[in-house]
Amino acid sequence: MPKVDDAHFAARRRQILDAAAACFAREGFHRTSVQDIVRESGVSAGLVYRYFTSKDDMIAAIVAERHEQRERRLREDPFAAYADLLRGLADPAGRDALRLSLQVWAETVRSEPIRALVRSGVDRPASHAADLLAGNPLPPGVDVDAVVRIFIAVYQGLLLQTVLDDTLDHERLAAAAEHLLRAALSPPPPSPPQ
Repeated sequence: MPKVDDAHFAARRRQILDAAAACFAREGFHRTSVQDIVRESGVSAGLVYRYFTSKDDMIAAIVAERHEQRERRLREDPFAAYADLLRGLADPAGRDALRLSLQVWAETVRSEPIRALVRSGVDRPASHAADLLAGNPLPPGVDVDAVVRIFIAVYQGLLLQTVLDDTLDHERLAAAAEHLLRAALSPPPPSPPQ
């Protein structure tokens, strides 16, 4: 049997994960069978199982990839990355990914490994953002960890609203959220001389 090089392995894995994500977004995790993923990907069932042991394994891989991409962007510039995340909610090409996110969140109720993965995908960037922000001059009494968690909740809430209502003005909402974030974390103006 010929050896499969790393590039070929990565391309096949990507092909299977893309097919799984499309099926999961369209039909949900529980209504999607491995056979559905086989049909969508155009590969054999044996090949799917060579790369992934179960649907949960595929879900975990999809979640891990998305968290890694998000964390990379947040490390570069948390303010810009947050604004990009909010504006990305308006991208019609990303609607399947948004529906998939909601299904992943729902899956955390059933699957402890998925819950742990999702939680770490929130906790790691939240901790990183809090560390970055704590190094900046902030208004007195600002609980940076709480502010970060509130803005994560704003993003999650807007994601849910986007799935439910495709008429939202995302640019307006993203601009307002970014303005609130900057205002919450901006140092107060200097006191006038007395």
